[in-house]
Amino acid sequence: MVTMTPDQVHDLILRTLMRCRTAEANARSVAQALVAAEMVGQSGHGLRRVPSYAAQALSGKVDGFATPTATHPRPGVVAVDAAMGFAYPALDLAVDWLAEAAPQQGIAGAGIVRSHHCGVAGVTVERLARSGLVALLFANTPAAMAPWGGRKALFGTNPIAFAAPRSGGRSPIVVDVSLSKVARGKIMAAEQQGTAIPEGWALDADGQPTTDPAAALAGTMIPMGDAKGTALALMVELLAAGLMGANFAHEASSFFDADGPPPGVGQVILTLDPDAFSDMARSRIDDLADAMAQQPGARLPGARRDDLRKAAADGLQVDDALLAQIDALGA
Repeated sequence: MVTMTPDQVHDLILRTLMRCRTAEANARSVAQALVAAEMVGQSGHGLRRVPSYAAQALSGKVDGFATPTATHPRPGVVAVDAAMGFAYPALDLAVDWLAEAAPQQGIAGAGIVRSHHCGVAGVTVERLARSGLVALLFANTPAAMAPWGGRKALFGTNPIAFAAPRSGGRSPIVVDVSLSKVARGKIMAAEQQGTAIPEGWALDADGQPTTDPAAALAGTMIPMGDAKGTALALMVELLAAGLMGANFAHEASSFFDADGPPPGVGQVILTLDPDAFSDMARSRIDDLADAMAQQPGARLPGARRDDLRKAAADGLQVDDALLAQIDALGA
């Protein structure tokens, strides 16, 4: 393992993507998002994504030179076209607009189409919570889960993220869940590291439990909460893809390889200004958060993020083999 500062990791991602047919502004947005993932302990959505991102930029599956555009079909809505590029520049555009629009209108929404992997959804909603807003993000992803009782992947792991601000400079509440029992990025990381996965995470292509990450990636993920998980996955598909006009999970190509057409998935972000609903809203958020945090053994979602960032600021541990793989990209 090699220890690298967050700035060094950012620079490595930036230089690698620019070497692999990606415009500097887009590469910078991607680098910022991947480092943010590393800083909150989500390495499966961090530096480990660089080989697949770079390969897709080189093949044209992701347009590294795409510029996202925005239209406003309603006063409280921004429609963002990611133009088959990386999701992060489109997310940046949406977040900037929402941070201004929601306080003016009380509620505002952003829909993103022709998009790609959105990374750690909690990072995006946390940005909005730190500007004083309540935010929800729904994203659909390529097919990885079968409907409960089925065998064929139809839904993505489809993350749902929620964040709410807290007063006194305290970390926002941040809920970020994949609708599979674990995020698919953890299985990808296990495959890269050559390690087994716990039984109960995934099924192989024959519908049998597996501890082999390669077999898991070729099979289906087990949903969180069994039938309830696939019901929520259906909801996310309809919100992030159906309403947005994006590809459903079963129509989208993989986030992991360079073959095929662009995934063309969607994301939707909803933001609310707490002050628009009640002059007690912010204090009530604090009341419930405090009641939860005061219980011995309980942990408020999002409370550890600042501690993780402080620890990561001293250095991120990077696998030698991954570094060698990244260094070879585009060479």
